[in-house]
Amino acid sequence: MKLNNLALNHLAKTVVLGLAVLLASSAFASNKGTLQAHETLEINGQQLAAGEYQLRWDGTGSNVEVSFMRGKKEVAKTSAKLVNLDQPSDSDSTTVDHSTGKAIVTEVRFAGKKYALALGATEKAEMSEGSNK
Repeated sequence: MKLNNLALNHLAKTVVLGLAVLLASSAFASNKGTLQAHETLEINGQQLAAGEYQLRWDGTGSNVEVSFMRGKKEVAKTSAKLVNLDQPSDSDSTTVDHSTGKAIVTEVRFAGKKYALALGATEKAEMSEGSNK
């Protein structure tokens, strides 16, 4: 009888640990995305060659720090604002501003997600909020 209780106790601990790992990994998965650059892009003054990049972000609330990864190497980092969308994006997409003669990324959307990353928007938002006071 004691052996069965020990086995059941061990099984319960294993299930709880497994659920904790699963929940933690799914939480991290929501803070990742992919950017496919078809031209040389500029992120926070840094040049990104054409190719595929993994985006990872963290922060609390809508203001986040975004890292652009090529393999395991971080190639750029910038601040962003997490923006809620009315409906999920149909596909991965990037908004690029060419008005300065450079290809500056201003927004990244992810297929099936109801949010986007507005790059560099946190400073602008804070400045406009400060000027309204």
